[in-house]
This record gives sequence, C-alpha cells and structure tokens, in this order.
Amino acid sequence: MKGDLFSSRHMVQPATAPGMTVENAKCVRYVVNGEMLARQGAMVAYRGNLAFERKSQGVGGMLKRAVTGEGLPLMTVRGQGEAWFALEAQSCFIVEVAPGEEFTVNGRNVLCFDATLSYRIATVKGAGITGGGLFNSVFTGHGKLGLVCEGDPLVIPVSPQYPVYVDTDAVVGWTAGLATSLHRSQSLGSMLRGGSGEAVQLMLQGEGHVVVRPSEAPPHRPQQH
Repeated sequence: MKGDLFSSRHMVQPATAPGMTVENAKCVRYVVNGEMLARQGAMVAYRGNLAFERKSQGVGGMLKRAVTGEGLPLMTVRGQGEAWFALEAQSCFIVEVAPGEEFTVNGRNVLCFDATLSYRIATVKGAGITGGGLFNSVFTGHGKLGLVCEGDPLVIPVSPQYPVYVDTDAVVGWTAGLATSLHRSQSLGSMLRGGSGEAVQLMLQGEGHVVVRPSEAPPHRPQQH
C-alpha cells in the first residue's frame, strides 16, 4: 500500500525500550513485561500475550468515589506484549516520579502508569466539600505516569514570592511542596465566565510547578456503568 497514511509519520516502529513511551502526540505506547495499570477503556490496540482485568477499588474506594466524585476506573494489564493507550485524541505526556516525590493530579487526566506507583484520593486543602468539593489523586513511589490534556498544557513555576492562581476547572496537577487554598476575587465576578459571578480560584503557594490545561470548560464526564 502507498500513500501518506503508510508513511513513517504514522507507521509504528519496533520498540526500543520497555515500559512507557509517547508514541505520538495523542497516544502512549507501553511495552509490558509483567504488569501495569491503565484507565478503563483507554486501550486502543495491543499485540502479544496480554490480559486485561478490571481493577476493583474495594468498599473503601467505592465509598470515596461516591462521596468525592473523584475515582480512577482502572484496569490491570498483565503479560508480555505491547499496548497503546489514548483518550478522545487528547494530548499525551509522561511524568517521571522519583522516590520521595509526589505528584497531585486530577483523575480525569490520568491515562496509565507503572505498577510501581501507588495513588490515593485526597481532599485539596482549603477546598473541601463546602468549598466546591475538590479532590485529586496523589501519586507516589518510583515510575512513570501517563497523562492526557485537552491541548498543550501550561507548566507554571510557583515560588514563595509569586503564588499562582488557577481556575479550578483548568488545573491538571502540581508538584509536592505547594500549599493550596481557595481565593475569592470579588472584583472579578462581573468579568469571569461571561458575568456569571464565578470568582473563585485555587491559589498555590510555595516552591514547585502547577500544570494547567488551556481550557476552562468543564470536561465531558462519560456515564459510569
């Protein structure tokens, strides 16, 4: 076959390393030799001897998900082979978490991750249920985390001298060492969101980085079955 579709731009090349790599801007490739975890429904292709199993969150996890609305519908991938993961043609990125580090991320942005990483659902400090019910997933351990984002994300440095204020619908995640709180800008109420009066941002203080997606629109939330 000939044509641009079959050019090297689109053709999958032999794997050069085990584990997670970015196949292209919209897809992550994972060379599995053992076990890894991924978002349910995110696998778009695979080859080799792989088994996919829905990962149970247990009673505690189900309760957290029901109360917080923040849950990671995960599947475990076991065996030897290759799998490709994507979500609604969103842009894909990889974060490497080292021992002693942690990365806080919104569950909607998680695509896949190494089995050597663990995560917990945590309340965003200063933004509990009375402040909008903001909950994120905190990853720790040692390994790679595959993320998706609508468009190209902004990575903004945060310093003690320059705190950063982000829209709660636009924040993707942030590094350890940052303190969070809700910030109300009453003077902006007539200008934000077309005059809807929405004037609450998440303020991050300390030393680190915050990742923001270039969109304020609430993400599409597929129905959970």
